[in-house]
Order: sequence, then C-alpha cells, then structure tokens
Amino acid sequence: MKKTVVINVVGLSKNLVGDKTPFLKGWAGKKHVRAIDPVLPAVTCSAQATYLTGKYPEETGIVGNGWFFKEENEVKFWRQPNQLVQSEKIWETLKKKDSDFTCANFFWWYNMYSSVDYSITPRPMYPADGRKIPDIYTFPSHLREDLQKELGQFPLFKFWGPATSIEASKWIARASKMVDAQNDPTLTLIYIPHLDYNFQRLDSHHPNIDKDLKQVDEICQDLINYYESKGAEVILLSEYGITEVERPVYINKLLREKNCIAVREELGYDVFDAGASEAFAVCDHQLAHIYIRDKSRISEIGKLLGELPGIEKLITGEEKKEYHLDHERAGDIIAIADKDSWFCYYYWLDDKKAPDYARTVDIHRKPGYDPAELFIDPDIKFPKLKIGLKLLRKKMGFRTLMDVVPLKPELVKGSHGRRPESTGDWPIFISSSKGKEATLKPVAVFDEIRSAVLSE
Repeated sequence: MKKTVVINVVGLSKNLVGDKTPFLKGWAGKKHVRAIDPVLPAVTCSAQATYLTGKYPEETGIVGNGWFFKEENEVKFWRQPNQLVQSEKIWETLKKKDSDFTCANFFWWYNMYSSVDYSITPRPMYPADGRKIPDIYTFPSHLREDLQKELGQFPLFKFWGPATSIEASKWIARASKMVDAQNDPTLTLIYIPHLDYNFQRLDSHHPNIDKDLKQVDEICQDLINYYESKGAEVILLSEYGITEVERPVYINKLLREKNCIAVREELGYDVFDAGASEAFAVCDHQLAHIYIRDKSRISEIGKLLGELPGIEKLITGEEKKEYHLDHERAGDIIAIADKDSWFCYYYWLDDKKAPDYARTVDIHRKPGYDPAELFIDPDIKFPKLKIGLKLLRKKMGFRTLMDVVPLKPELVKGSHGRRPESTGDWPIFISSSKGKEATLKPVAVFDEIRSAVLSE
C-alpha cells in the first residue's frame, strides 16, 4: 500500500489558488486540479462523511452539521461519535484489503470512538464551576498528554470564536507530523480550518484575506514538503467554497409569528422548545431543515415559506431523493438559500428575550449554526477590558457569562452550503491522478483516496 496524506484545506477553491498562494500555485501546476461538485449541504460534517464513505447523506445519515434528534426531541449540532455515520468508512474498507493498514485522523469530524489507529479531535473540559478549558480527545489516550506536553495546550479559542487565528491550524499541522514521525500511518487525514474564519467575517477584498491565504499556503508548503520527503502521495482537497452573502433569512421568526414555535420562559428569556413546537427550522449556513409535527401541514408551511425573501428552493417528498437527502434525519421540508442569503437560527422576536447563550460562543446549546460567534459585539466600548474582567472572575472561581457575541447577523459577509453558480467557487481536489472527468462527484473522492492508497 502507498503512504497517502489527505490535507483538507477548508474553504479553498480554484479561484483562490494563484499569486496569493505561490507554493500551492506551483505545486498544483505539477498535479491535476479538479473541482468537486459539492454535496448538499456543502457543510463540514456532510462533506467529510461523503468523502470518507463514498455515500451521500441519504445513506450516511449526516444531513448537516446538526439536525433534530427525534428520539430526544432536541436539536443537536457538532456531535462527535463516529457511530453517527451510518456507512462503512475508508479506513475500514482498506483494513479489509491489508491487515497492516493504519490510519490517522487529525481533526476531521466524527472522530471519537472510531476504528482509526490514531485520532485527535477538540474536546474541551467543562468543570462544574462553569469554565471551558481547552483540551483534546485522542486515541490512543496517551497522545493527549504527549502532544500537549510537546506542543502546548491545544488553542481551542483560536480554533473557533472571535479570537480565531492561524495558531490552531499550525498546532494541528505540527501534531500530524509528530504522530507521523512516531507511527508512520498508511493513510493520514489532516484538517486545516483557517480559511473558514475571515471568509465569513470579511468581504473578499479585505487585506486580511490575502494574509490568510499566505498563512495557509505556508502551512501547506511545510506539510507537503514533509510528507513528500517521506515518499507519500499527497492529496489536497476542500469541503466547500465560501461565497459572499448580504442577507440573513429568519425562518424561525416567521414560524414564531405564526405560533408554530414553542418557547419556555426561563429566567426571563425565551428558550426554544423543539419537542413542543409545531414547526421549526434547523438552520445550517445556506440550508435549513424544517421539521413539522403534523405532516398534513407540510404543504401549508411550504406555501408560507415560499413567500419569504432569500429562499431559492424548497425540497419536499420524493424530490429529496433527487438531492440525496431522503433520510429520516432530514427535515420534512428542506430550504436552500439564494446566492446572496443564509439562514439565521434566531427564533425570538425581541432581543431582550434572547436566551443567554445567544450572546456567547456555545456551539452545542444553540439550535442552529451561528456565524456571529466569530465576532465581538461592536457595541461593547472596551471589549478587551470586558473580556479581561470576565476572565479574571472565572480564575477567581466565580461563574460568569462571556456574553460578547453580537446579535447582529448582518455582520456576516460569507457563507456556504448551496451549490455555487461558478465552478471556480466549488471545493477543490488536487492530486497526481488525472481522472476521467473534469469535475468530481463528491462520492468519487472516496474512490480517489482508495486508489491512491492501493496504487491503482
């Protein structure tokens, strides 16, 4: 078997490989560059599950980064157990070919309790006093101590949130090389998330975008030179391209106005109650799953949503098969935003009644994806002082709320999830394999990785 490395550079598209990424431009010029026709939804969990199984969401069950868990009557995002992916993974397929095959998975999602040989995934500690302490989960377990002793604590708050920076991607790259040097896995999967941040925060002409591209280019140069020096076949790909948006779409506010969404009042806040709601949307970038209790109302709710600006298409019934989303976890209606819009999860009608988690970075409690977590509220006059005082209170053992995230979704400048009009904005695939097609279907990524390992 051929030693193979797959580097997942989130947000990279053909339009971004050029003068701002001189190493990748030169390296790609010696390889074969193809676009991937993105899976729907073109979001992290769905794309990764499709790449690693060769199956669409209708078979993997990964219909988004989160969905409505009907057995628990709760919306949950960013779950970690690998068992949620309902199809065989590539490392399982390859292990059947050769019992000596080994796989390392560095920060690709659904990485906990999987059958890979080496894994690292973010897993903060949550002590009873309310703190959130950066940490990782690894297999074997000793990797957790070994890596953080050598590389320092994983920079969780630079992995997601207002303080995101290149440091998280650098840490992941260094960790991958450290584990590789010690164990030499056959297949290595590496996640480089840095482009995911400012492409959602800033417009494409902002000078910080050029800086981000340069930083990612340098990380890729380091990784590719390292792995190719070991004789590895390197594949570089992405999950989606991020395009500019102008408008948040509030499906849940509309449904709340129509008395479809139930809330509980807790400490003066409106807290979403999925189990008691007649209809609600799980918003995930540019796709939303709408779950409806009484199925006889699907047509009625569909007509209501059809009048909402920013929605390009509504998918129901048998049509879900055409989009490979015919799975019990999917919504009764699936909404796709137009190119200028994205779906905001907000369900409250008065910001004074917004739940306390709305103004914090809290990816597990929110019933939808919230890109506003990448911002600090511009209305805070002295944000560094406020954050510093809150951190001091935490260190002194006091419970405090890090409520610095704005309720201003209009700040968001970029999104993804739908199929962009231009193939230049589709996810990219760079490898030594020429391939028969100019573009790849997302399920074909599995075959490309398998063929690289088997030297077919």
